[in-house]
Amino acid sequence: QVQLVESGGGSVQAGGSLRLSCGASGSPYIMGWFRQAPGKEREGVARIYTGSGNTYYADSVKGRFTISQDNAKNTLYLEMNSLKPEDTAMYLCAARYPCGWVEYGWGNPSEYNYWGQGTQVTVSS
Repeated sequence: QVQLVESGGGSVQAGGSLRLSCGASGSPYIMGWFRQAPGKEREGVARIYTGSGNTYYADSVKGRFTISQDNAKNTLYLEMNSLKPEDTAMYLCAARYPCGWVEYGWGNPSEYNYWGQGTQVTVSS
C-alpha cells in the first residue's frame, strides 16, 4: 500500500519561509506538490520526474519555490521562500505509480493516483 505523508506546514508572515516534506514508499514515476485554497480549484505548484530529476514550476511560484528529492530517504521537499498571502492554501503531495498513459498532462491532478493528507500553509500580511 502506497502512503504519502506530508509535514512542515504552518503559519508565517509574508516574506517568510517554510519547507514541506513528503515521505513516500516505492518508486513513483513523478511526484508533485499541489495546493488548494477554500473555494478554489486544486492547482499544481511544482513537480519532479523522479528518474531524471527534471523539475517544473507554476509561474506563480517560479523563483521562490524549489522542489527536490532525497532518494535515499524516499522524501520529497518543497522549499518555499518569499511567501505571499496568496500562497495560503492546503498543500498536498501527489505521486503517480507507474507512468502509464497520460491523458490530461502532468499539471492536472487527475493524473496522480496517490495523495497525501495535506498540510496547511497560512501566510499573513
